[in-house]
Amino acid sequence: MKPVCLVIGAGAGIGGTVGSRFAREGYHAVLCRRSDEDGLNRLVEGIRSEGGDATGYLLNAVQPDSIEDRIAAVEADIGPIRVVLYNLGSQVGDRSLETTSYKVFELGWRMATFGLFRTASAVCPRMVERGGGAILVTSSTAAVRGNKGQHSHAASMAGRRMLCQTLNAEFGPSGVHIVHILIDGAVDAPDTLGKMLGPEKYRALRETRGMEHDGLMLPEKIADTYVHLAHQHRSTWSNEIDLRSFNDMPWWNS
Repeated sequence: MKPVCLVIGAGAGIGGTVGSRFAREGYHAVLCRRSDEDGLNRLVEGIRSEGGDATGYLLNAVQPDSIEDRIAAVEADIGPIRVVLYNLGSQVGDRSLETTSYKVFELGWRMATFGLFRTASAVCPRMVERGGGAILVTSSTAAVRGNKGQHSHAASMAGRRMLCQTLNAEFGPSGVHIVHILIDGAVDAPDTLGKMLGPEKYRALRETRGMEHDGLMLPEKIADTYVHLAHQHRSTWSNEIDLRSFNDMPWWNS
């Protein structure tokens, strides 16, 4: 029985690419996303066409019991979850305080922080019982810097970062490796950057900064780092790491 890499937030950028990369490492990739079943099926079929094992599920992580039920079903029907990638974003748009409703503010928290808490609550005891595992948590610059119009996003991502630290304090000594991965830059991903900019602006940005210019973060290269983090020797664990393109200023200098 193969170990499982469970991806919560499996779009065509980081999530789907990391799932595919773990499948090439011998994992069964379980890909979960909220919508776009056709896109999900393309990711699964792409992994299978390369000889890997993958399964896909639509999952609304905000709904009660959705995460918990999926984790229980994967453990029962597919195999032990060795790696979790929690890749849900919490971007609700550029909103002033006046236009950030209570509901919108809370939605960011539910996606970024509460969803991770629920995931950890369901999977950490299983990992401890098996002697270890890894939870890789994609985060953003908003976790360490709150900008104008980002009330919900910054608060929820900062909460995600602190949650990773508390989880590490409790479960690290039991062999569960939690990594907060700060993506400090634009990722060359059609499901996120492409949708945000629109097709024409996205294409223009790729031509000027992306592709051979290496000015946009490549999901394939991000995936290499995620695989490395999941297999680090426990004497040299990374618990927080930030990634950016070579020509971007780090968050603390910009």
